[in-house]
Amino acid sequence: MPLVYDELRRIARRCLAGQRGNHTLQPTALVHEAYLRLARRDSVDWQDRIHFFALSAQIMRQILVDHARKHSAAKRGGNTVMLPLDENSSVAQKSLDLLALDDAMKRLADLDPRQCQIVELRFFGGLSIEETAKAVKVSPATAKREWATARLWLRHAMTSGTELRLPNAGRKSKTC
Repeated sequence: MPLVYDELRRIARRCLAGQRGNHTLQPTALVHEAYLRLARRDSVDWQDRIHFFALSAQIMRQILVDHARKHSAAKRGGNTVMLPLDENSSVAQKSLDLLALDDAMKRLADLDPRQCQIVELRFFGGLSIEETAKAVKVSPATAKREWATARLWLRHAMTSGTELRLPNAGRKSKTC
């Protein structure tokens, strides 16, 4: 744990970026909760460093979604959690409801699991295009193209309530 703690805190800070100022989860608490969930997993076949951080980011995302659902239920829809989807936009300019993003990502996973996984690795995990490509076993050009396509699809799904048809939907790949 000491070898990866700083990187996990960086991922946690990225996951928490853009959330409301009075958020009860802090990066350290998010890392610790993710660690506890990782430790509870029976047998994980760790492939490499990227696989570990990808799974950690996925768990952190789920912790935040669970937390947002509890908070939303308690407030009956108030104080939704906001996150930027576009890596170049500031939180103040463009932000998305985490619960809506999670719902859209589940729909994306049904259409194209690999694109969902790429979003998770890039957006939540903060992995580079090259690291993401290695994790999903595609070329960097393919990872970059699918990252752009997935972001466009998610934006459209979240703003219009309808979904675009993905070019390679239904292709077999790892699930998100």
